[in-house]
Amino acid sequence: MLKGNFKGYVVLSIAFILGLLLRLYKIDNPVADWHSWRQADTSSVSRTYVSEGINLLYPRYHDISSTQTGKFNPEGLRFVELPLYNAVQATLSFSLPAISLEVWGRLVSIFSALISGLALFFIGRKFLGSTGGILAVFFYLVLPFNVYFTRVILPEPMATMFAVTSLWAFILFIDSKNNWKLYVSGVLLALGILVKPFVIFYTLPMMYLLIQKFGVRSIFNKAKLLIPLLIFMDIILIPFISWRAWINNYPEGIPHFLWAFNGDGIRFRPSFWRWIFGERIGHLILGGWGLVPLAFGILKRKKDSYFNIFLFLGCFIFIATIATANVRHDYYQTLIIPSIALLLAQGTLIMWESESFNKWVSRGLLFFSLGIGILTSALQVKEFYKVNHPEIIMAGLAVDSLTPKDALVVAPYNGDSAFLYQTKRWGWPHVDRSIAELIENGADYYVSVNYDAQTREFMSKFESVVENQSYVILDLHKAK
Repeated sequence: MLKGNFKGYVVLSIAFILGLLLRLYKIDNPVADWHSWRQADTSSVSRTYVSEGINLLYPRYHDISSTQTGKFNPEGLRFVELPLYNAVQATLSFSLPAISLEVWGRLVSIFSALISGLALFFIGRKFLGSTGGILAVFFYLVLPFNVYFTRVILPEPMATMFAVTSLWAFILFIDSKNNWKLYVSGVLLALGILVKPFVIFYTLPMMYLLIQKFGVRSIFNKAKLLIPLLIFMDIILIPFISWRAWINNYPEGIPHFLWAFNGDGIRFRPSFWRWIFGERIGHLILGGWGLVPLAFGILKRKKDSYFNIFLFLGCFIFIATIATANVRHDYYQTLIIPSIALLLAQGTLIMWESESFNKWVSRGLLFFSLGIGILTSALQVKEFYKVNHPEIIMAGLAVDSLTPKDALVVAPYNGDSAFLYQTKRWGWPHVDRSIAELIENGADYYVSVNYDAQTREFMSKFESVVENQSYVILDLHKAK
């Protein structure tokens, strides 16, 4: 399809520029768009680092409730992933405070995506040729789903970056038998696992490449190969095991996580297939018609390699293992997009070069499928950018201007911490106990954007600091 290095690099550069520009759309959005609760939790750790200094071993955020961990968390400990993402976000905010913390968070994700795209180009070029590598980058950077979820304030884009670059370094090891490249791959994968343990599933295509190159018997019989592989495993596992051992000392800071595997029993039930392959991959990510080139990419291989299939299989095992979380939260699928991009690139090449079908019909179907697929996906994803409840931003500004900086605030929003984040105060995103107990634990103010029964009850008991049609702020130390 593309011939000549110069033309290829021009097209590759255009893909990266387009990928960057698409992700700058609404980059200054308040943290109140799609999945704002998870973005708020992430950015809250970074905000604490900015105000109190960076300490990777003690990540803290503004939610001190028992909502996420089941235990009162007065220090606001937040032990989910090793906060590398937050450390980078906070460091950049220190360096150039003229850009907001939230914009820096999104920029970290954007540049992580661009680095992932570069590594994906090299992987695609290895298994699909130069044109295949460029196509893989194009799909990775342009798919509307991935555009949105690689400009959010979440650690997933960084974890994906570590996973894909680790995979590329491992491929270099396979080609060169240079152990240092193997160790670099291990370090990158270890960092990815510390950020998001789920990237461990990227080891499946690594195992395929290893067995294809050396064979099972040689791996275990040759000490010159086995010992470096054991070191590689130690590099990957020891940091993660050490981190898990450390955080187990602080159970009040570890959110519930066992539900993510199969907490509601949805794995492999009809609704699992519908949501993952029908709604998410089929409709949201590929816009329906994108399944056509994806199917060709799965059915037929290029360059006598099953690498793309094993990467896709690893992603499927990840989805099946973390079944409930993948069904409930679409941002989990950020990790599978590199595999989908490679399969789309492979399918595109096959449809373009096919001699089994009429050339013009095949190519026409290809353009139609990709065009309608991207358009359909974009029409859905554009809703993610909307701020549907601007009142939480107005109420947050009011709290920030009318209350002391060290005040503890109750900001109920169905357990969603995005509202609490807007107040720039520590406190509770949910009334997790009686109001008397909250006051005893230090609560100073109650703010609500919903005049429900609970809010009206509290309004009858406490004096208002401000009250209007959008929100109310109550002083919990001034009873009526």
